[in-house]
Amino acid sequence: LNSSNKKVSFSGTVWTQNILSLIIHEGHRNGTENMETMERIPWLEYRTENRDYAALPLPRVFATHLPYYLLPRDLRNKRGRIIYVTRNPKDVMVSYYHFSKYISTLEEIPDFNLFMERFLAGKVLASSWLDHVAGWYSHAEDFNILFVTYEEMKKVRSAVLKICNFLGKKLSEEEVDSVVRQATFENMRKDPRANYENLPDDIVEKNKGSFLRKGIVGDWKNIMTVAQNERFDKVLTEKMKTLQSGEDRSVLLKAF
Repeated sequence: LNSSNKKVSFSGTVWTQNILSLIIHEGHRNGTENMETMERIPWLEYRTENRDYAALPLPRVFATHLPYYLLPRDLRNKRGRIIYVTRNPKDVMVSYYHFSKYISTLEEIPDFNLFMERFLAGKVLASSWLDHVAGWYSHAEDFNILFVTYEEMKKVRSAVLKICNFLGKKLSEEEVDSVVRQATFENMRKDPRANYENLPDDIVEKNKGSFLRKGIVGDWKNIMTVAQNERFDKVLTEKMKTLQSGEDRSVLLKAF
């Protein structure tokens, strides 16, 4: 891996994946190339075909949900750029709850209360939200990394400019306008590539939703009861006490 590698991680991954594709690839931005997003920005841990990642054209961009300790070692030499996206854990949980119904390869747990307990215990895909986020923040100095929140990304233009600045990518005002227009959640839902509409039927159950669902902040309030909210806060607050760094705890508390 070299200095042209960038990564996207965790909540808002597909959204960031699409924004990066629009920023980096002119053919995507102006509509002259019709290519699946996963072709432009493949997943490190989900290799759908036998591709030689080292042979991909520069700049190489990958998406991942991996924790910091499973990434290629060279990234610790700050040879690549990492964009790490975090989101309110309650919204993460609710989004994953619906996502697990849509993706047939994931275990579906209809009982939301049971699902919440599994989520809090870290017994879901990508493991514990707290461990994942705390791990990345506590090792931030090892990487060339930009932290962005899902909530910040709702201000699309600001997020696009922030990412462009981090990448050292200069776009004209018209190009930025094009990226922003196409990267709104509403327009992404209409784009079959961004919405992963061409996934095979043995992976998704298309009668149960779509890859991109609502994309709103605070949707957890529409499904969680007062008791569930209190239980969630109590468990995560207790787990935060085990973190050695007070700075890590303050960062995580801001996510609520």
